[in-house]
Amino acid sequence: MSFVFGSTIQDENVENQGRRGKRVEQGVTTRNNAPKRAALGVITNQVRVQPRRAAKPSKVGGNDENAYPKQAKVFGQENQPFTIFVDDNVAASKPLSKPSNNGGKLKLSQSITALPVRHQPISAVNDIICVDDSIEESPMVLDTTHEEMEDKKPLDRESIITMVPEYVEEIYAHLREAEAKNRPKHNYMKKQSDITASMRSILVDWLVEVSEEYKLHRETLFLAVNYIDRFLSYMSVQRGKLQLVGAASMFLASKYEEIYPPDVGEFAYITDDTYTKQQVLRMEHLVLKVLTFDVAVPTTNWFCDHFLTDSDADSKVKALSMFLAENTLIEADTFLKYLPSQIAAACICLARFSLGQEPWPQSLIKSSGYEVGHFVDCLKDLHKLYLNADKSPQQSVVEKYRSTKYEEISNFQKFPPPASLPLVV
Repeated sequence: MSFVFGSTIQDENVENQGRRGKRVEQGVTTRNNAPKRAALGVITNQVRVQPRRAAKPSKVGGNDENAYPKQAKVFGQENQPFTIFVDDNVAASKPLSKPSNNGGKLKLSQSITALPVRHQPISAVNDIICVDDSIEESPMVLDTTHEEMEDKKPLDRESIITMVPEYVEEIYAHLREAEAKNRPKHNYMKKQSDITASMRSILVDWLVEVSEEYKLHRETLFLAVNYIDRFLSYMSVQRGKLQLVGAASMFLASKYEEIYPPDVGEFAYITDDTYTKQQVLRMEHLVLKVLTFDVAVPTTNWFCDHFLTDSDADSKVKALSMFLAENTLIEADTFLKYLPSQIAAACICLARFSLGQEPWPQSLIKSSGYEVGHFVDCLKDLHKLYLNADKSPQQSVVEKYRSTKYEEISNFQKFPPPASLPLVV
């Protein structure tokens, strides 16, 4: 699969235009023998319009509507790519601070610069430990009990931190507090002057394709969307930089979550070289400053895995729950007002009901602390989303879960959504 997000999210960098135009003239591609990448197209209201040219505009002028407009000013221009939101009587919720400069000199503590204390050499030790040859069992024999248990039932990497029974309640309570602390503003799109909710939906839909292309963990996708929404909650962004925010957020999430994250050059490549590696790195730096380095946040995916593990759900319930959860990432206007744990509870409840199981058993009430009445509004919105999933302009999630890997759960002829919710009054 080959893809490019946005030839149409316009870039104002004049220097990059010349570089891209030169590459088009010389016929140089970013990757040797790489297939032609399809551009996302002009962003309109929930529609991808294919441009005449892929994501790179022609160097020679003309009336190409998809060409990136040149800016006469680089610094001090009227249309700034990023602007900090100022709330009511509050200057930015998370102000950015610069480190103080003490004359360019850095003084280290004496405890750091002092030489370490030399220990006595081994020859000075009088007591020598002897190993008794009469011992039949070697003290170095490893206990393989845990390995045998692990072979029988592999641990879920997403829910392993709750496998410690002594601290599971405290861990869950802490994550419930953290999700409320690190949530984006549900109505931030009203303050954005140049981007719309449909543009954000197209961006998230593209990130789903990126995560599948590079085989990233599901948690990486949810973290990236969380970073994007929190960043847009405090910064006004022009549409020409929206894709850059998405690429940098996915790059940051993959470095936090993945063992082998893709290189920064890959994130420049998937934008069809609309942005350079240096721009992605600088945007990553800005995202971290705006988020004040709070990147370890609980997501809907984590709560879904936790609830599914506690309820010992089968593969179909897991697939349908995650299908619903990933669809909520695209609909920000509807689901940002709910907590991730509420969305996760509604996804599992609707998935179990759709597959003919008890919607919300007592075991889930005990492990989650939620009853159906706590997330009934979210459940109604989720049911509407499920009914219209096959009609949505963004179909990356539907295509993803149509494979046998996910039990073909998005095949609506095989698994039709319920027409109503009888458990909701």
